[in-house]
Amino acid sequence: MSGHSKWSKIKRKKGAADAKRSKEFSRILKEITVAVKEGQSGEPDFNPRLRVALANAKGVNVPKENIERAISKALASSGEAMFEPTYEGYAPHGVAVFVECTTDNLNRTVSSVRAIFNKKGGNLSTSGSVDFLFDRKGIFILPVNDQNIEELELELIDANAEEVDFDEEANEIHVVVAFEDFGTMQKKLDDLGLEATSANLERIPRTTVTLPLDEAKSVLQLVEALEEDEDVSQVFHNLEFTEEVEAALSAAE
Repeated sequence: MSGHSKWSKIKRKKGAADAKRSKEFSRILKEITVAVKEGQSGEPDFNPRLRVALANAKGVNVPKENIERAISKALASSGEAMFEPTYEGYAPHGVAVFVECTTDNLNRTVSSVRAIFNKKGGNLSTSGSVDFLFDRKGIFILPVNDQNIEELELELIDANAEEVDFDEEANEIHVVVAFEDFGTMQKKLDDLGLEATSANLERIPRTTVTLPLDEAKSVLQLVEALEEDEDVSQVFHNLEFTEEVEAALSAAE
């Protein structure tokens, strides 16, 4: 298996309490809403994006009634527009930040994102200012049960996996695919009878930035403020989580 990927270096490990669970629920329920509206169907068999969103919901234990309510509401309000704007900028110390949002009010969202950048010492830039620093990839997280890891790796490579990384501590496999191979990998997992605990399109930095602890904390304050905004779906950056930064974050939890 490949070694730790760029993706693993810029993803913070979850704390035991996972204080952001409610935010994660909200993000996934919004994704379900957009998937239903976009696909004009509440049936996952006929709506690939909804199928992925439902798998993600199951992976973080979103209550079934919340999921059903989101689908029903989306079907009932199919004429109401939902937007998925993106914003680009820089955190303090030159760290690139890419923000993905889901909203029904573009003016509210851009005002909020701009205010967070300004308040936290960052700079909201124009479209394209940092996009070129990231590659869009599909990231799948698979639980490890009684599979033969080497045989599974070969199957995943057959579906165009670019990286396969076994996390022994978490007992899970991280799979990275090119953006255009996301559907191919999803079909392969369906054929193998495997269900990912998470399947997302993410933006992986081509290079990462390493900062001393104090400077890294100022970057993370901006990232966390963005993640707490109700319209923000995902925040990507190119700050590398060094062992020092990880240790400081774990101590603060």
